Amino acid sequence: MVEYMGREQMRAADADRQQVAEQLRAALEEGRIDLAEFDERLRDAYAAKTYGDLDRLLTDLPNAAPVVPAPPRAVAPAATGQRDRLTSAWLGHVWGQWAKALVFFTLIWAFGSIFSGEPVFYWPVWIVGPWGLVLLVRTAGGLASGEPRRHALEEEHRRRLREHRHERKMLYRRAIAAGELPANPSKQQRKAFIAEAMARGDLPPKPRKPDGEG
Repeated sequence: MVEYMGREQMRAADADRQQVAEQLRAALEEGRIDLAEFDERLRDAYAAKTYGDLDRLLTDLPNAAPVVPAPPRAVAPAATGQRDRLTSAWLGHVWGQWAKALVFFTLIWAFGSIFSGEPVFYWPVWIVGPWGLVLLVRTAGGLASGEPRRHALEEEHRRRLREHRHERKMLYRRAIAAGELPANPSKQQRKAFIAEAMARGDLPPKPRKPDGEG
């Protein structure tokens, strides 16, 4: 019992969620669950965090096999280089606007000095100085708390969402052209169409928001 409860609380991987999704598709094809149940369980599967969450989606399916934990992936030799790239991208995100403002105000100051014919106090320091100090504090805290990796996960999530929306629009257009959907489908029609497309494997589930866990 202790081992079982321990397994229930273990974190599931994407490969584990995919195992459950495949078993749910088989149950849908066998008629054990209907389309609405499949859609609901599939979303729960891809949102599951632990093996217990996944197991509960299969308890009433007689032919469903227990989820076999996916083997851990070996750490890539280039992990250090990847961390450096993530850190550089995050620093560019944090300091990008500051750098643009520094160049902009410095150019204004330089032209003012030239036109006045005499040196002018470098007044942009009152703008970029305090701003830079705030960013230094944010940078130190962000590097200590793993902010570069979270930023990269969020950027990847947004990219996958854009791709998912594009795939969904293309499916709508093809279905409308083929007469499978009306020109202006209702919300329920779109929802049912997407559920069927996911069941067929024509459209992956909507990407889950990252929780920052590896």
